[in-house]
Amino acid sequence: MNDLPPLFQPKSYDEPSVFQVDGLLREARRQRGLAAGSVPQVCVLDPDGDVVRHLARTGDGTRLESWACYHSELWVTKCGDREIGIVGCAVGGPYAVLVAEELHASGCELIISVTSAGRIVPLGDPPYFVLIERAWRDEGTSLHYLPPSEWAQLRPTLAARFASGITALDEPVVLGASWTTDAPFRETASEIAAAQAAGVHAVEMEAAGLYAYAQATGRDVVCVAHVTNTMAVDGDDFEKGADDGTHRILALVAAIAAQWESGSA
Repeated sequence: MNDLPPLFQPKSYDEPSVFQVDGLLREARRQRGLAAGSVPQVCVLDPDGDVVRHLARTGDGTRLESWACYHSELWVTKCGDREIGIVGCAVGGPYAVLVAEELHASGCELIISVTSAGRIVPLGDPPYFVLIERAWRDEGTSLHYLPPSEWAQLRPTLAARFASGITALDEPVVLGASWTTDAPFRETASEIAAAQAAGVHAVEMEAAGLYAYAQATGRDVVCVAHVTNTMAVDGDDFEKGADDGTHRILALVAAIAAQWESGSA
């Protein structure tokens, strides 16, 4: 008798899903009376929702009425010389990947996830950015896209493009590794020590699932850990700076998008 839970039993990775994202979007449009529409070429996942709330509060963003996702709103704003889309509060691997599937099916070509993260191995004083090259797969979403392995990786074509870091930005962006967990309040001392031994720099909740999805489907996804905290063991944690870090995050998004576009030209 196999006592393994379904998550760890063999998957048919080459078999197509019966439930398809295009069908979900089609039915959402039908039920809501929405016209078919596309989203910007570059879209951002904002798990904390701070960027979206700032844009809504200041009037610098507008909600895209044709966005057919049942579970989220998509906001559009100017970022550098381009228009980008932003989905707020896409926290956790299952939700982030669901939204990523819908964004790509709606015309997005690059997804950038900028998620608040906890510091595992110090690379500076928070807040700072880590462009995630690989994510430790301590979660479940990635196992539905790729066979079990220790790490989910930034796709090789993108890894080569960003190998020298992020250019055209006023602050450094460190290349590093993250630990993706489904259970942030189970970050025990033993697990933190194991993550440190594995070479992890920060802990977050989305990158492994997003990178597994990207690798399995050939999509472009870049994940950034915005290291803002030391897991609230001391005071003054989770600070992002002025306007909840919105302008720093948007400058980072613009730099990543420009480097991505120049590499694909």
